[in-house]
Amino acid sequence: MTERKPPRYKPYNQPAGGWGAAAATAKVLLQQSVVAKGSRALLDMNQPGGFKCPSCAFPDAECTKKLEFCENGVKALAFEATKFRITREFFAKHTVTELMEQSDYWLEMQGRLTEPMRYDAATDHYVPCGWDEAFEMIGRHLRSLESPHQAEFYTSGRTPNEAAFLYSIFVREFGTNNFPDCSNMCHEPTSRGLAPAIGVGKGTVVLEDFEHAEAIFVIGQNTGTNSPRMMTHLVEARKRGVPIVAVNPMPERALIRFTEPQDVVQMATFGSTAIASEFVHIKIGGDLALLKGMMRVIFEREALGEQVIDHEFISQHTAGLEALRDEVMSQSWGDIVRISGLEEAQIRRCAEIYIRSRATMICYGMGLTQHQQGSRLIQQVANLLLLRGNFGKPGAGIAPIRGHSNVQGDRTVGIDEKPSQAYLDRVRDVFGFEPPREHGHHTVESIEAMLDGTAKVFIGLGGNFVRAVPDTERSYMAMRKLALTVGIATKLNRGHLVHGKDALILPVSSRSEWIRTSAGEQFVTIEDAMSNVTASRGVLDPPSADVMPEVEIVCRMARATLPHSKLPWESYSHNYDLIRDKIAEVYPAIYSEFSERIKNPKGFHLDVPPRRLVWPTPNGKANFLPLPGLEVNAPVADPWMLRLATVRSHDQFNTTIYSYSDRYRGVYNDRMVIFMNEQDRVARGLEEGARVALETISEDGIQRRVDGLTILDYPMSRGAIAGYYPELNPLLPLDYYDRISGTPAAKSIPVRVMAERLESVSQDVKDS
Repeated sequence: MTERKPPRYKPYNQPAGGWGAAAATAKVLLQQSVVAKGSRALLDMNQPGGFKCPSCAFPDAECTKKLEFCENGVKALAFEATKFRITREFFAKHTVTELMEQSDYWLEMQGRLTEPMRYDAATDHYVPCGWDEAFEMIGRHLRSLESPHQAEFYTSGRTPNEAAFLYSIFVREFGTNNFPDCSNMCHEPTSRGLAPAIGVGKGTVVLEDFEHAEAIFVIGQNTGTNSPRMMTHLVEARKRGVPIVAVNPMPERALIRFTEPQDVVQMATFGSTAIASEFVHIKIGGDLALLKGMMRVIFEREALGEQVIDHEFISQHTAGLEALRDEVMSQSWGDIVRISGLEEAQIRRCAEIYIRSRATMICYGMGLTQHQQGSRLIQQVANLLLLRGNFGKPGAGIAPIRGHSNVQGDRTVGIDEKPSQAYLDRVRDVFGFEPPREHGHHTVESIEAMLDGTAKVFIGLGGNFVRAVPDTERSYMAMRKLALTVGIATKLNRGHLVHGKDALILPVSSRSEWIRTSAGEQFVTIEDAMSNVTASRGVLDPPSADVMPEVEIVCRMARATLPHSKLPWESYSHNYDLIRDKIAEVYPAIYSEFSERIKNPKGFHLDVPPRRLVWPTPNGKANFLPLPGLEVNAPVADPWMLRLATVRSHDQFNTTIYSYSDRYRGVYNDRMVIFMNEQDRVARGLEEGARVALETISEDGIQRRVDGLTILDYPMSRGAIAGYYPELNPLLPLDYYDRISGTPAAKSIPVRVMAERLESVSQDVKDS
């Protein structure tokens, strides 16, 4: 399973999808020994009455296809349904110190966790631990804290609505709003940045809008890897002649050409569809300059007497246009061109595509959000859409393409370190306790609290926290200072090995597995990236009789921690309808009659007021929000500085590594690479294939360096390089983040290329 082959680098010139995706699908089912089991389960994935894909958050289609899944969804299912198991014998064989020497991929490949385990410091082994003992330990540690704010409660975006909601209630009854969340590290700028502009921190489009759009912009998002099912809609749009503008510092294969694996004719004829009608090869951080350039074209043409702006829409629904116009027109074309890295002619072409379209969607990913001004950059996307009234009509709107399958749903039902006072009032009225009113910690703040010793307990409801967060060495140090760490997970990961003085691993059932309680078979619900809520019912057997559903784990933690709670935690653990009824009480405007509405096999859409041209902002308007200047990251006075973007490989989902290869970028059996523009490489006197190090440029006196990286020539924009996450997370300073959202600026890390220091090859090289 884990044998390594020699690294190989060969450009991939085929379309994305197609036979390559089909072969990868078959390979992963065979690798995990679940060909029959996995194939049966795939027939139920994303289908009414089945379970939701545990991978990305892109919505289900109308299920006119019998097979509604993609290559990376199959990988997620196969690794979840794997036949391989981690038992007590495995932990007896390996110390934690020995396991730390293994790669993230090796840990993942060992299989599913099967029973609760407790860390034994005397032997450096995890040892079996009964569920009662585990919950007693959690309750004892939490009750012994001097303040509830000394605990951090992390949530992964794969957590379903029911478990996330109860988790938020449990933690608030305990007394804190410390909810570091995976959203903090990706689309938090959407949540924090969009709300002042349009009144909600969500996208405004639904799946049907793809059928009506007259132009689609995809900015900073690698669709073919991170949300492959979206490719079907882009293909259909291109076949209708809809222009698609792809904006990225590195060209991504799927946005160039794509073959639909489920299109029999296209597969049989080895056909494909060209996707991007305009590829915009932007500098890292140049998106603000592009957006302002497009807006400048609109204002210029208005000044010449052409009616380009939707004045009726703006007069009725918006505020702040004049301030935006003044700011945009203060930017010179010379600066716009220099900072964007684009020619003025191309910016004008993009503006012309936008102006000609009567209904435009702008889709974006972390290429926009993970900058120091990520939240305000998202506001500029809203500004551009507002200028031509691209809200509240078919085919138009803003579309954050989120990652984890329920990351948006978790936020909707209460996983929020900055809850509104109105929400807290509802919690008080529904549950009869006074929740804490002060803001809690986001991810970066939680690590800072661990480092300074004010945090004592960390509970992770899913995820692989220590590999996802920035500043790896300091984050490891922070976690090891804790009194207790709890990892609630399906698989073994690095977070279980970088632990506190006491540590627990609690095995949880997966999305694809059934949940049966004394009240009968239960289901959970998921909110996708377009605010549609659907039921998810598992169909597979759990890996052992000793794993527990997330809802029951949350309820048992609450009972152990809050012995005097008046909430019926035991009832909630058996009957999930009771939980949904409480969600409806806390959120009557969007979740009224939840238990009844969820019976619809297609689910239901939560209300997003801007779709109705209603703006829940303080002034009741959509607001144009200027951002001065053209830079979204602090300038660095170093002539050899390059901006590093950390990216996923195609064989990866967040911190889960499916293999060492990345076929769309032509990398095989290696992850310790950097993608570099050939001219930038030559200017530094480097050879392609040279082994180098990257070192962060920062002013905090901390050296951050990763050795053992191979340079690969790649058509990056000048001044930009890219490498894989999480291997390059050690280069991202903890303090380098968007101050509005708390999101680390992982797409714009200032680094230098250095000579390799062979005697100190980092642990991350070993991991790869």
